[in-house]
Amino acid sequence: MGLAFTLKDRLGFDDVEEASSLDEALEKLGEIGDVALALFDLSMPGMASAASLAAVRECYPDLPIAVVSASEDRKDVLEALAAGVNGFVPKRLVEDDLVAALKTIVEGAIFVPASLASTMPQRAPASDPAERAGEPPDLARLTPRQRDVLALLLRGHSNKEIARDLDLGHGTVKIHLAALFRHLGVRNRAAAVAAAAALLPRA
Repeated sequence: MGLAFTLKDRLGFDDVEEASSLDEALEKLGEIGDVALALFDLSMPGMASAASLAAVRECYPDLPIAVVSASEDRKDVLEALAAGVNGFVPKRLVEDDLVAALKTIVEGAIFVPASLASTMPQRAPASDPAERAGEPPDLARLTPRQRDVLALLLRGHSNKEIARDLDLGHGTVKIHLAALFRHLGVRNRAAAVAAAAALLPRA
């Protein structure tokens, strides 16, 4: 009820539909059609794990989807991001931070808990690409600018915000992101955040 009030009072939503299970949520998504944001709790009935949301993403590729959970377990966060959600919002956030997180997601950026936005590693000396064939991605081999872009991506910044913060053109940001996606072996921002976060040292 508190979250529904916040969505209406602080984010301007006209209507908020509630569901008591994952199946009911999927039914409502199918019935309503025009949904601006879908929020899921990992403890709701029918939710085997955060990976269950992959099916939701497949059915609704353009829908902003987020997890709002009491859990901040690294595994849960990474599973949710790998499933394609747009954000993982801890329930413990105070209202202003919760509103900011949800607004970030509605506006098309990725939101992750601050614990995942760790300090990026220093760049390691370059080595022969042939020697790296088959090895897992190494964030230390990114260029300084790619690390800057990835650090902001991990903080949930949009392309526009990255361009502004780094004083880059939008086309340049897209090129850096494309390079990051190739380096991490992923195809979208959420998967890039999940892959990069999994490679960062644990807090």
